[in-house]
Amino acid sequence: MTRPYVILNAAMTLDGKIATIAGDSRISCEADLDRVHKLRASVDAVMVGVGTVLADNPSLTVRRARGKSPTRVVIDSFAKTPLDAKVLDNSAPTVIASTKNASKRRLQKLCATGAKIIVAGEKEVNLHRLLEKLRSAGVRKLLLEGGSTLNWSMLNKGLVDEVRVAVAPRIVGGTTAKTLVGGAGFGEVRRGVGLELKKVTKVGKNLLLTYQVKGGKGAKKAG
Repeated sequence: MTRPYVILNAAMTLDGKIATIAGDSRISCEADLDRVHKLRASVDAVMVGVGTVLADNPSLTVRRARGKSPTRVVIDSFAKTPLDAKVLDNSAPTVIASTKNASKRRLQKLCATGAKIIVAGEKEVNLHRLLEKLRSAGVRKLLLEGGSTLNWSMLNKGLVDEVRVAVAPRIVGGTTAKTLVGGAGFGEVRRGVGLELKKVTKVGKNLLLTYQVKGGKGAKKAG
């Protein structure tokens, strides 16, 4: 294997929003938050984009379940991660994935916090290359907790193997509210990412849908 097995996990409202127009992303119920922390404890690394760090300042650690916190990976092409961000504390290892275009001074400051810097790409992080480097470093299973932009990039490049979505019984609307997947999108439905439903579970007030990505690493195992 040249890259980790990737699970995209997210919580969204019934109308597909992962945050409101005001940026409120508190969608998971208590039972689903417990599930997410158990899932974090089962993987080697958890990955987000710098946009999530700036908007939510998550710690990405395991607190509601037993187990070790995974390595935190931040996709940050221009080294914008704040030096006081929770992902840079000493509660778990952190990798900042950046580019040659990022400020060397900023990268040095981030490195001084204890974070490991991986440069992969010129103007934007080369996700294929990054995942290969993470796999070489021992990351076999990676949890993607990205926002709509990173989710699109990973799915569009064929780098997601499994999708788990907790659907909350809420409708929040909002033309500008972020959806599960953003980006450029596909022009035709038939060109979209194919999924195979594997499991439907009720988790607290939420409905958890588990899909295998057709053609993904786990397709043969799941089938």
